[in-house]
Amino acid sequence: MSGPDRTRLVVLFGGQSAEHDVSRVTARHVLTAADPDRYDLVAIGITREGDWVQCSTDVATYGDALEISGDTVNPFSVLTSGSVVFPLLHGPMGEDGTLQGLLEIAGVPFVGSAVLGSSVSMDKIIAKHVADAEGIAQTKWRGIHANELTGPASEAVLDEIGDELGFPIFVKPANMGSSIGVSKVTMRGELRAAIDDALRYDEWLVLEEGVDAREIEVAVLGHTVTPRASVPGEIVPGADFYDYEDKYAAGVAQLHIPAPLSESETEQVRELACRVFRAYRAEGLSRVDFFFESPGRGWLLNEINTIPGFTPISMYPQMWQASGLPYRALIDELVGLAIERHATVSRYRGA
Repeated sequence: MSGPDRTRLVVLFGGQSAEHDVSRVTARHVLTAADPDRYDLVAIGITREGDWVQCSTDVATYGDALEISGDTVNPFSVLTSGSVVFPLLHGPMGEDGTLQGLLEIAGVPFVGSAVLGSSVSMDKIIAKHVADAEGIAQTKWRGIHANELTGPASEAVLDEIGDELGFPIFVKPANMGSSIGVSKVTMRGELRAAIDDALRYDEWLVLEEGVDAREIEVAVLGHTVTPRASVPGEIVPGADFYDYEDKYAAGVAQLHIPAPLSESETEQVRELACRVFRAYRAEGLSRVDFFFESPGRGWLLNEINTIPGFTPISMYPQMWQASGLPYRALIDELVGLAIERHATVSRYRGA
């Protein structure tokens, strides 16, 4: 496919969340890998202030990350008929359904989950309620609001959390990714500082029981009702847990793809990943993360990520590479899925 028959692919990156810089790195890799004979590439960066900027697609002019510089544009002048949008914005205002709502209103196909799947998956507290309702095993957890953590009564709340979950405890902002704002707490005296750090990013927090378990991930691809799963991968963190540096610095964590699991264990986790994908109304792509507690409770859902890390060293594309789907072909398939899904949704809306 070449010339006027090329699909106009809008790579949308940056954003207003704490994961802004991660998104710029991801966009650099997607622009590099996308087939120029297949796509008319457009790069739109969203600044930390929320401005939309049309950026150069000449990747040779950038370093490791796309810089957001150029002319400010009206979003609706970019989201035109015949375009497909590839959102690469992680975290709030990008992965949580807000951007997806704008794209739905604009009426353009886009890669990934729609408003419901994005928002439910992004909010860790709501996501855990969904897992409980679906009977999907997970670690012990507690959701809490900032109001419960102020005043004299808050110390009693922290005591209660320690008694309920035991130590270690993971403290996380409810709406954030890339391990930003996440702390591992090994004793009661560390809990307040970890909570204060997480409250820098969100008013809602989730606190989770720490487990001694293997960390297994599965990449899922497809439509909500017909997903398929990659070979699983295993992460052996280089730090005390799989933190920001582990995720984005090559050679820090050890990644085993495929994960050293038995045939039956592999089949179990792949089936479970697809079950999670369907339960959360995910669409297009998601990475589903598990703990494997053996001996013990077996498979425990950690979380689902609807816009997973997408650099070449990220687990999602690496797991598909190991499953026979290379990076460029993965981009092509995701764009195709977006077009198919848009046609289906448009048909129902026109009924």
